[in-house]
Amino acid sequence: MVDIHISEIVFGVFVFASAVQLFYYLYFYARVAWFKPKDNYHTQPPVSVVICAKNEALKLHKSIPLFFQQDYPEFQIVVVNDCSVDESSDILEEFEKKYPNLHVVELNEDDIKAHDKKLALTLGIKGAKYEHLLLTDADCIPGDKRWIASMVRNFSDSKEIILGYGPYKKTGGLLNKVIRFDTFFIGLQYLSFSLAGKTYMGIGRNLAYTKTLFFRNKGFASQYHIQSGDDDLFINKVANRQNVAVELHPDSFTYSDPKASLSAWIKQKRRHLTTAKHYKTSHKTWLGLAALSQYLFYLSFIALLFSSFNLLIILEIFGLKIVTQLIILRKGMRLMKEADLLIFTPFIEIILLFLYPIIYIGNFFVKKHKWK
Repeated sequence: MVDIHISEIVFGVFVFASAVQLFYYLYFYARVAWFKPKDNYHTQPPVSVVICAKNEALKLHKSIPLFFQQDYPEFQIVVVNDCSVDESSDILEEFEKKYPNLHVVELNEDDIKAHDKKLALTLGIKGAKYEHLLLTDADCIPGDKRWIASMVRNFSDSKEIILGYGPYKKTGGLLNKVIRFDTFFIGLQYLSFSLAGKTYMGIGRNLAYTKTLFFRNKGFASQYHIQSGDDDLFINKVANRQNVAVELHPDSFTYSDPKASLSAWIKQKRRHLTTAKHYKTSHKTWLGLAALSQYLFYLSFIALLFSSFNLLIILEIFGLKIVTQLIILRKGMRLMKEADLLIFTPFIEIILLFLYPIIYIGNFFVKKHKWK
């Protein structure tokens, strides 16, 4: 048995962690769970959809025709072919003959020094015809013919950034569920923080902003030394309480193919996690407290099960947190079309709590993360 004095300390930690977790779910995550997407499409400015691609011939062959099926009055597709050595150039050349509103920007290694996605995206934005930009990836497909309309209807005189959601496709197996749950929870977090006026990131799979915003803030000039971050670090820098809108109608989603192996997904996660240390201090504090309280909640709960502390009180607090969590996650998952994951939530949450420290520590031994 644990000494009674230590038990009281552990119980205090448990109560604190439970209270913090309940605060995050009720104050932040509930904003997404009860979010009401718009039903109107009154705002329809001309749009440039910008896609960066590197050795994505097969995916471009599939995705480009789908983008041109969009039900939208005036748009162009800008594809930046970033030093591809596959058949991307040939495929894009054929598509240019078929689609007059396709603009291809070709990058060649002979002309450009080693670079990451930021340079490719910058050149794509410079080559874009229109003021309003909608960004996605070559391996993404729009979930509906009204994808463009759903995203850009949120632009206004004050709203310069639109945050969207980009889930992964459903396939069989535990890994797919882990990837989708991780993506869902990250979406729940960054979108709910934005709704609370604390925007800290966006995702390059589904993100919109204006050319004026990009060039007014000198693009990625202050971030070129950082390997990743063309989406989250830029938004972390330029977003404020007034200039961001959130779009969560299912028509606005883009879907991507998930990684097929655990090692490939971990490699992807390592690259994504390299940028978090560059967030604003306030954002790192909020995110760090959320993660820390989650670990403390489960660790202190397990420790208390082996103490002499009142088991009924422990279970009541634990149950309150879990029930609140599941209610809000259920609402959020239904909105974000991930309802089948709810039953697996406790199990996947434990898996991710185990994997994240491994991924984070692994970054200390990986020197460089290329975007492709």
